[in-house]
Amino acid sequence: MKNKNSDIYFLTELLEFPPAENANADGLLAVGGDLSPERLLLAYKSGIFPWFNDDSLILWWSPDPRMVLFPHKIRISKSMRQILSGTRFTLTRNKCFKEVLEACAEIERMGQEGTWITNSMKEAYLRLHDLGFAKSYEVWENEKLVGGLYGIDLGQLFCGESMFSKANNASKFAFINLARDLEERNYNFIDCQVYTKHLASLGAEEIPRKEFLKLLQNSI
Repeated sequence: MKNKNSDIYFLTELLEFPPAENANADGLLAVGGDLSPERLLLAYKSGIFPWFNDDSLILWWSPDPRMVLFPHKIRISKSMRQILSGTRFTLTRNKCFKEVLEACAEIERMGQEGTWITNSMKEAYLRLHDLGFAKSYEVWENEKLVGGLYGIDLGQLFCGESMFSKANNASKFAFINLARDLEERNYNFIDCQVYTKHLASLGAEEIPRKEFLKLLQNSI
């Protein structure tokens, strides 16, 4: 249902979204609905993702441009190559998804008050993890969890959701290893959603939403 006074759609119990191209200038597409596995998977396959705070309704976004990383374009600095080949960090995959999720929710981020990873979001992504769609990478230093990331694996693309770091370069270590793994498995791209300097430094780039949606349809 569309609000007559705006371009924002209000979702009902029906399992559907308006076209991603209908998002407003800020990328906001729709409000409401739920965080069921079925709706979340439909959203990701449609180029849409949830992002909201505890005190708001569920907000669904499809920004233009879209930040993506093509795995073969991962940028690895000389210092990071030394870290990757060294013994400072060790990497695991899907060993402690819940702990990574909690750490991403708790980490303080510049310019951000509170967290968008609400309790309802945690429950939703734990369900997706149980179903085999949500996956995590964990970085350890001296047997302590110091970094990691999680996202949604759709087979030929990985939708990155969040990462955290409690030690210098720990999140980079996780992200680079993710990109390397995906390149080996011939994944088309990582959906990074929105621009950050951190992601840009690792080789991610912005592309028009129209191009993103075309790539998406060729990857699912």
